Amino acid sequence: MSTAAAPVSSLRSGTVLADLIPASRVRDVALVVGGAALTGLAAQISVPVPGSPVPVSGQTFAALLVGTALGARRGFLSLGLYAVAGMAGVPWFAQASSGWAMPSFGYILGMLLAATLVGGLARRGADRSVLRTAGTMVLGSAVIYAVGVPYLALATGMSFGQAVAAGLTPFLIGDALKAALAMGALPAAWKLVGRKG
Repeated sequence: MSTAAAPVSSLRSGTVLADLIPASRVRDVALVVGGAALTGLAAQISVPVPGSPVPVSGQTFAALLVGTALGARRGFLSLGLYAVAGMAGVPWFAQASSGWAMPSFGYILGMLLAATLVGGLARRGADRSVLRTAGTMVLGSAVIYAVGVPYLALATGMSFGQAVAAGLTPFLIGDALKAALAMGALPAAWKLVGRKG
């Protein structure tokens, strides 16, 4: 009789980490609210970038983590709650800001789409190995920038090139570090679950 850990692949396909908690409406509501709160808390880890109206913050990492762990539907609802509550005045956007009339609001809209995308990819097992997790985080980040950078250009009157220089280039190293954290954390969580399963 073997006492080896159950391989991650033995866990039901189409499962995200949040699905391992017993199913109920209370669970889903708690996960959605908790994901929004985590994103709001992570957004307070914020450092201004000289020459850019967009700070470096933890909210992008949290949004991608929430989407991946909760799946597409709950990830979308969680980031939707985060966006709507922030627009309504909850000061949990980066630098304790709120509202929608800010040049960086496009990144929040991008996070909503990115959480949905990475959640869908996670349902297909994209968070169970280091390389697949890296690809998932890169795609999620690309979606955030695909919405955030053009929005920044429109909101500030910058050219697209200026918006790339102010709203993309300064963040690439930080995004690489965040992706590295996710590459370690998510597959490790699945391995831990596999050992307990």
